[in-house]
Amino acid sequence: MKNTKKNAVMVAAASMILCAALSIFLSSFLSDPYTLTGKKAKDADKPIKWVEFNIPYDIMKTAMDIDIDSYCKKIHVSWVDILAYLGAKYGGDFNRYNESDMDEFVTKAKQGKSIAALTKDMKYFNYYSKAYGAVLNGFLGEYQIKTTDGETGVASWKKAYGLKAFSPIGEGFYYSDFDDFGTNRSYGYSRRHLGHDMMTSVGTPVIAVESGTVEALGWNQYGGWRIGIRSHDNLRYYYYAHLQKDNPYAESLHIGATVTAGDVIGYTGQTGYSIKENTNNIDTPHLHFGLQLVFDEKAKDSPTQIWIDLYDITRLLSTHRCSVIRNKDTGEYERKYPFIEEDPAF
Repeated sequence: MKNTKKNAVMVAAASMILCAALSIFLSSFLSDPYTLTGKKAKDADKPIKWVEFNIPYDIMKTAMDIDIDSYCKKIHVSWVDILAYLGAKYGGDFNRYNESDMDEFVTKAKQGKSIAALTKDMKYFNYYSKAYGAVLNGFLGEYQIKTTDGETGVASWKKAYGLKAFSPIGEGFYYSDFDDFGTNRSYGYSRRHLGHDMMTSVGTPVIAVESGTVEALGWNQYGGWRIGIRSHDNLRYYYYAHLQKDNPYAESLHIGATVTAGDVIGYTGQTGYSIKENTNNIDTPHLHFGLQLVFDEKAKDSPTQIWIDLYDITRLLSTHRCSVIRNKDTGEYERKYPFIEEDPAF
C-alpha cells in the first residue's frame, strides 16, 4: 500500500512538472516561434522549435492548383509562398481565411510584384515560409511516369509537373479515417496520438509517400513492425507502423536503402503494443502514418519532436494513389508504373 501511494505521488509530481514545462514551452513559442528563450530570432537559419500545421484541405488544394497551373507561365506562383502569406496574415489561424486574401496575393504576384515586396511588413512570413515549406516542399515537382497504351501495348514516358508525393495506401484498396491527431493513448503511459490512423484490411500495400532513405526498420513495442524514411532534404521523417505480422516489409527494404515515391514498402497489419516481437495486440487493422519535421538533428529523438497533423494532407494525397500489381512469382505487390523524379530535392 505504501509503495502504491508513493508511486501515485511520484506520478502526480511528474505530471505537474510536465505541465509546467509545456506551459513554459508554449509561452516561449508564442513570443518567438524560432527559439525557446523568447529572444527575437535575428538569424533566419535558427532551428524552428514548433510548427502547428492546420491548413484545411480546400485551401491547400486551391493553392496547389494555382502553383501547378502557373508553372509553365511567365511567373510561377509557389503554393508555399501563398500559404505562408496567409499563415503570416492570420497568425496561423485559418478560421480567419478569406478567399479574397489569396486572390489579391496571387493577382499581385502574377503581375510581377516580388514576394519580398508583398510580405515586407509581415513579421513572421519567413517563419511560416520555412515551417510550411518543411512540410510541403517535397510534394510538388517535375517527374516522368512510364505508362502503357491499353490498345497498342506501346510503353512511353510522360513528363509532367504536379503532385509527385503519393497516398500511403495503394490504389484500389479501401480505407477510412478521421482527424485523430492529439487523441489520448494509454498503452505504456498516457500520451497524445502523434500520427494519423488509416483503417484498412490486413495486407493492404503501404506506399512510400515521398522518396528518401530508410532510417528505421524493425520492432517497436508501440508501433509494432515499423518503417522510418527520411526525405532526401532531411527535413521530413515519415513513420509507418503496425505492419503485418510475419510479412511486414517489401523484400528489398533495409536500413540505408533508397526508396522512390510510390514504391510498395510494406503491408498493413495489427502488430504492436507488446515488447514481444511479431505480436498482434492492435484491435483494428490500420496504418499509423506519421510525419516528423527535423530542423535540428539533436531534437529528432527528444521530447521536443515536431509531429504534424496529417488529416488534411492525406485528403490531398488521396487524389494521387499509386497503382499496384501482384507479382505472380513472389506473391508480393509492386508498383505498376515506373516513376522518375526530374528534380529531386537533394
